[in-house]
Amino acid sequence: DLYDLALLNERLSFSPTGRDITSLYNDDGYLNFYIYPVETIIFPDSIDVEVRMDEGRQYRNGRVTVSGNSKTNDHVIYREVRTRPGDLFSRADIQRTQRELMNLGYFNPEGFDIRMNQRAEEGVVDIEYVVEEKPSDQIQLSGGWGGGRVVGSLSLSFTNFSMRKVFKKGAWTPIPSGDGQRLSLSATS
Repeated sequence: DLYDLALLNERLSFSPTGRDITSLYNDDGYLNFYIYPVETIIFPDSIDVEVRMDEGRQYRNGRVTVSGNSKTNDHVIYREVRTRPGDLFSRADIQRTQRELMNLGYFNPEGFDIRMNQRAEEGVVDIEYVVEEKPSDQIQLSGGWGGGRVVGSLSLSFTNFSMRKVFKKGAWTPIPSGDGQRLSLSATS
């Protein structure tokens, strides 16, 4: 085959589909997997490629935590988290968790971070998902004049409402929130 360094790198480490060798090893717990090609020119028009790999050891997930959520309750976030303590480390699970947390619509994508702390002596990696709350509630007010009368409407939409906190003292700041429930109110006159 024709030598193609870009294709070789894609197959070894940088495939957008996640089907490269590094991703496959990372998804099987090998957090510190390392791969590199060694090229040797054997003729003016031929290259030998030797691929060297170092697996390292398999890691398991240690503590899995979430920080930065000031409004959304932990149980709403943890039901979207795919990394569980004791499971083999998997980069694909971390990426899926990141996508699902962003799909909730409660967090700022630019403020999202993943922090990993390896504890090599124990063979575990602690994972911390850092989120930043963003406002997602909506207020719509419209009005007009027609037919000799005033026409108006008001619509409120709360996307991270908490019904169980409605009767809880101190939960109204300004509304009870954090359980990921949606409440919409509208009035027309």
